[in-house]
Amino acid sequence: MPLWKRLWILFTVIWVVVAALNAGTILAFSEDESQKAVKPIVIGLLVPALLYLVLLVWQKLRRKPAE
Repeated sequence: MPLWKRLWILFTVIWVVVAALNAGTILAFSEDESQKAVKPIVIGLLVPALLYLVLLVWQKLRRKPAE
């Protein structure tokens, strides 16, 4: 497994845990404003996916053509 994938997995785990803690805190302490928890959940899922796509495209572009 390439180094960038290992680092992406590490980043993703940390990112998702922090986003889940943020959303959980909003849900726990703000009973009437649960819609505010949607934004951290969406960002917590979209950022790692977009980062993976960017890194995958970057790897494909950096790969030297076979001679």
